[in-house]
Amino acid sequence: MESADGTRLAVRRHGRGEPLVLVHGSAGGLDSWDPVLPLLTEEFQTWVYARRGYAPSDGCTRAKTFADDVADLRAVIMAAGGEARVVGGSYGATVGLHAALADGAGIRTLTVFEPPLFAAADTVALDRYRAALTGGDLLAANRIFAADVARFPMDVGAAAPDEAAGMLHDLEALAADSADVARWAGIGVPVRIVQGATTWEPMPATMDALGVALPKASRVVLAGQSHFASHTAPQAFAEALRW
Repeated sequence: MESADGTRLAVRRHGRGEPLVLVHGSAGGLDSWDPVLPLLTEEFQTWVYARRGYAPSDGCTRAKTFADDVADLRAVIMAAGGEARVVGGSYGATVGLHAALADGAGIRTLTVFEPPLFAAADTVALDRYRAALTGGDLLAANRIFAADVARFPMDVGAAAPDEAAGMLHDLEALAADSADVARWAGIGVPVRIVQGATTWEPMPATMDALGVALPKASRVVLAGQSHFASHTAPQAFAEALRW
């Protein structure tokens, strides 16, 4: 399908029932939600798509902003019938917050899993990542992303070239974004905040700050899980989406 500016998005629809649109995080794609989808398709018509910059969707012809991601999400919601529950994981959760804040049109409920709000406005990480990628060092680029952006407390390997390009565009949007968590108080749609109990700082403090900004939001903490809960505990993750 096409977004408003003509960007082609690869989209998959599964199951039947109330529309549920899932927005993947960085280094993701059409398969990001595979562990969770079989647990949802009996009660939801699930929609997954590769965000712009991630194959097989179109790449970005300029620096990406969250407005681009919001336009793409809205296009998928329209394809789903104009209204849908929205679930965002990591960077995809920040996309959901932006869409809900802009006007919330078509979003019935929003579930956010650990949006990396602490990584906003970081132009230094963007410049370092772009330099490593331009130099052809995918391993260094991914380590910069892991250590300086996601703050993973572990070493990681190199991303695939197409994923690395998508991650660059995500960093462009993050660098141009505001770090003001209080602004999310303007969201008018029902929100659920989901996080892993063992995810490393600064994510827990960030989720607490988001909870202060959205005092009416429900919160779910997945025991024994971290930022990879959709893969390590898909049953518990799927259950958190049912509200």
